[in-house]
Amino acid sequence: MSLKKALFIDRDGTIIVEPQPSEQVDSFDKFEFIPGAISALKSIASLDYELVLATNQDGLGTESFPYDSFIGPQELMLRTLRGEGVEFNDILIDDSFPEDNKPTRKPGTGMFGKYLSGEYDMAACYVIGDRETDMQLAANLGCRAILLSVSGGQLSDTQPDAENRYQCPGGSDFHQITDSQVDILQAKSWAEIAEFLRRGVRCAAIERNTRETQIKVTVDLDGRLESRISTGLNFFDHMLDQIAHHSGISLQIEAKGDLQVDEHHTMEDVAIALGGALQQALGSKRGIGRYGYALPMDECEAMVLMDLGGRIDFSWEVPFTREYVGDTPTEMFRHFFKSLCESMQCNLHIRARGENNHHLAEAVFKAFARALRQAVACNPFDYELPSSKGML
Repeated sequence: MSLKKALFIDRDGTIIVEPQPSEQVDSFDKFEFIPGAISALKSIASLDYELVLATNQDGLGTESFPYDSFIGPQELMLRTLRGEGVEFNDILIDDSFPEDNKPTRKPGTGMFGKYLSGEYDMAACYVIGDRETDMQLAANLGCRAILLSVSGGQLSDTQPDAENRYQCPGGSDFHQITDSQVDILQAKSWAEIAEFLRRGVRCAAIERNTRETQIKVTVDLDGRLESRISTGLNFFDHMLDQIAHHSGISLQIEAKGDLQVDEHHTMEDVAIALGGALQQALGSKRGIGRYGYALPMDECEAMVLMDLGGRIDFSWEVPFTREYVGDTPTEMFRHFFKSLCESMQCNLHIRARGENNHHLAEAVFKAFARALRQAVACNPFDYELPSSKGML
């Protein structure tokens, strides 16, 4: 039996506008949806998450906030969403004041007991909210967090760095929330949240350690991380940087190999780790472009045909006339792309011609990068598999 998944969604400031300074939606004239919330929730409702509304309503039921003032706007919100096919599986409301320090008040987990019983895969669940307390709740529940920041607001001292907006699997940098750790995606709109949840974090990290090399590779197909490449081979680094730059994919590659022997093990193992990370980051492959590219560069021309269909076939026609370009042997370029092809589980056909060997290598890497860019591109309005077979 597979574990369930849930989205724990805040209400005020996340689904509907939180009026200031009262912070209470206690009349119809204060009721307003956050832009894009309805259409995004409609899209998300078709996914395999349970939707859980979780909200703090300070003093609900007291003289300062009568229940009759709350229920009208609440029912209007639920009725509107229901008309778009959005039904909450559970509605959790804490009516205490902050000074009461009740365990049921977010970020406390007192309202969430059933979700901590072992029936839910909390690591695959998300808290969606607009406040630091929502991020703290995610940490306390052991799940991930999505911070909705439609006005460009920030979380006091806990704002994720622009270059590390969320945590990739296997990475080491977490965004600290008080004394806990939590993975945060900051979203500027509900449309971004919907796209993220439907497509997933197309990011992966792989470590490959042998007696000959120690390789760490992190890829983000959507380019949200800062690329950093260091293999000990300067021209090879330059070529890998072409892949990152022209594909729009973030690459973080750190390689330490037995270069005192030769370049073979380092380049081969980088290819294996990089290909595996790309394959893993593609996930289900729903909505991807799947196929290839070609380009000219000065006196050179290069053609790269790529198919991410899961079958492996490699073809190489690139006539180098020098043994080395910089500190990198030209014979290793064929072996690099062949190893990459096998690890990515793709069809990869590469042909190029030209006079200058530097340009020839660069044209191949740029064409590969552009082919990869086109093949991994994800259509946000199409989540079908690009295959008549129904599987890749």
